[in-house]
Amino acid sequence: MSPIALIPRPQHLDELDEPPFVLGETSTVVVEPRPELIQTGVLTADLFGRLSGRAIEVRYAGAEPAPGAIVLTRTGPVADGGPGADETYQVVVRAGRVEVRSPSVAGLVHGVVTLRQLATVEEGSVRIPAVRIQDAPRFAWRGLSIDVARHFFGVEDLKGVIGLMAHYKLNVLHLHLTDDQGWRLHVPSRPKLTELSSDSAVGGDRGGFYTPGDFAALTEYAAARGIRVVPEIDVPGHVNAALHAYGELTPSGEPTDAYDGIEVGFSRLHADLPATQPFLEAVFTDVAAMTAGEHVHIGGDEVLTMEPEEYARFVALASQVVRAAGKKVVGWQEIAQTPLEPGTVVQYWDTRVDPEPFVRAAREGALLLMSPGSKSYLDMKYDPTFPLGLEWAGHIEVRDSYDWEPTTLVEGVPAESVVGVEAAVWTETLRTVDDLTTMLLPRLAAVAEVAWTPPQARDWADFRTRVAQHGRFWDHLGVAWHRSPQVDWTTRP
Repeated sequence: MSPIALIPRPQHLDELDEPPFVLGETSTVVVEPRPELIQTGVLTADLFGRLSGRAIEVRYAGAEPAPGAIVLTRTGPVADGGPGADETYQVVVRAGRVEVRSPSVAGLVHGVVTLRQLATVEEGSVRIPAVRIQDAPRFAWRGLSIDVARHFFGVEDLKGVIGLMAHYKLNVLHLHLTDDQGWRLHVPSRPKLTELSSDSAVGGDRGGFYTPGDFAALTEYAAARGIRVVPEIDVPGHVNAALHAYGELTPSGEPTDAYDGIEVGFSRLHADLPATQPFLEAVFTDVAAMTAGEHVHIGGDEVLTMEPEEYARFVALASQVVRAAGKKVVGWQEIAQTPLEPGTVVQYWDTRVDPEPFVRAAREGALLLMSPGSKSYLDMKYDPTFPLGLEWAGHIEVRDSYDWEPTTLVEGVPAESVVGVEAAVWTETLRTVDDLTTMLLPRLAAVAEVAWTPPQARDWADFRTRVAQHGRFWDHLGVAWHRSPQVDWTTRP
């Protein structure tokens, strides 16, 4: 790819009047001998080794690197650099040497994937054009939410998605782990959740779940690529899987039947049942203990049969349990109708509702995460004839996912209250990894640029030209993607 094909578009890019860097037989990756940097060095060597077809050695910093080195250096913190300052990175590519510098491992990863996007293979030789790049993200939260409850995707499937996320500098993987159709994370204190409610999925398909070991391995894999995992346990609605496993959570004391449909709003917990608070305390405490990051998502959406007073008490209780376990609270936009602690993240998804609760929540210290269904719900059909997806939020083509501004989405919410942007993909109709990536690509690249690049540097015509070159990379990976008619792709079907 050429430099202009970088996604997200960087803040500053200067093409240097020099020959390109050519990855040679003596090329090495050079890092300081610190565990987290060694890991990043190994990932870099593996990435370019696979691209070049030859093994690349990782060496420790010390003596002057030999020509042909890719040098990764961790710098000091950036003062007053904005919400994403620790992810700032610099890349300088010259004929004999590449330097990537950042105050964080995540920033180094961003620099490395920038190099990967710049790299071309010509006559068996990997070349990177001579450039100088200075870059930093606009928002600190740049996420993708994946519903693994309605259809289950295993660890290896998610590792592939994490690779795509890292390629486009997304840094939060939000997993919707529980719903009416299935419970996908083993909770040691409530083992029947996975014993009885993990093997179902929409349409009678096979389910599955993650063990604590699976979840830890996934978290570690994501962290090495600059991505943190946010688990979601959706309460007090979307809970039929929990009610099926533990009948004491129902007013009758009887467990519900398993459910494999796609309707919403019919199941809920009850704040005043004796079993409810111990259940919340056990589940969220266990989930928090498995979570390396600082956030746990409590859900809170589409509770259609609960009175506002009970709902507010329930949100307060779930939030209290999460905070007591040492984590910060995230919830869907409905929680903005209740009193919230400052710093709570409210995930905005339905643009059809009254903005007043969000304005009030922001005024009282809440942060808004922008996931508008009409722009960033990537399970929506591309057009009315598309065979996958739903269309309750409309049809979303690539330009729809690109042409919107997060800080003006909710009138009256100040820009500084917007913590970031998150795409979401719900899996009612998505059964395979090919289904999943077809809905993600190319729209995920569009949302990633909205999350990273300030509005004055974004332009649809320019993005359309750049993303046209990324189909070759997706083909190289062997992933399925949608050839949107809005883009003149440079790769043939």
